[in-house]
Amino acid sequence: MKLLSLAAMVWAGTGLLAAKETPEAERLQRAVEVFREVMDTPDKGIPQGLLDRAHCVVVVPGLKKGAFIVGAKYGRGFTSCRAQGGVGWTAPAAVRIEGGSFGLQIGGSETDVILLIMNERGDAAVAGGPVGREASAQTDAYMTAEILSWSRSRGVFAGVSLTGATLRQDAGTNRELYGKRIENREILQGKAQAPAAASEFVSTLNKYSSRKT
Repeated sequence: MKLLSLAAMVWAGTGLLAAKETPEAERLQRAVEVFREVMDTPDKGIPQGLLDRAHCVVVVPGLKKGAFIVGAKYGRGFTSCRAQGGVGWTAPAAVRIEGGSFGLQIGGSETDVILLIMNERGDAAVAGGPVGREASAQTDAYMTAEILSWSRSRGVFAGVSLTGATLRQDAGTNRELYGKRIENREILQGKAQAPAAASEFVSTLNKYSSRKT
């Protein structure tokens, strides 16, 4: 009986571990690592002033590039927006970046991309983000762009143009995470509670955001 009980415990533990290692959970964890590493890199991360003014954040770990200089790209990641009242962040919604080609290729087969959406109309324009934690939030890039972007490949940071690419919801990933069909609009309006696999993503955004109101 003791052996049977032990076997049952091992089987249950294995099942829980497998549940945590779904592709969606792994991608969320990688997004957390990318955001932390970028923000913790002195003078190379996203300026705090820009993050604090951002309406939404998009993290796409391992955006795949099909060619050097010109080529297709494809990546899957997550976005979160300011919660109602501007305090904290919503549960993450799954997104995909598809198509187009980079104006600047910085090497490597995969590139981590972070986008700051500066207002609700941010899908109208994409611009390369200023590099450096202390970069001025008064630059023309900040004043005129509705989306700022950063990329990182093998520890190298650079502004990157995503002209020609599309950013759209990833319905399949949302279904796996939330256990039902749910639209990004619902999630980003705060109508969904973050699943357990997404709790660290939300807490990480809260940790690095100094804006409280």
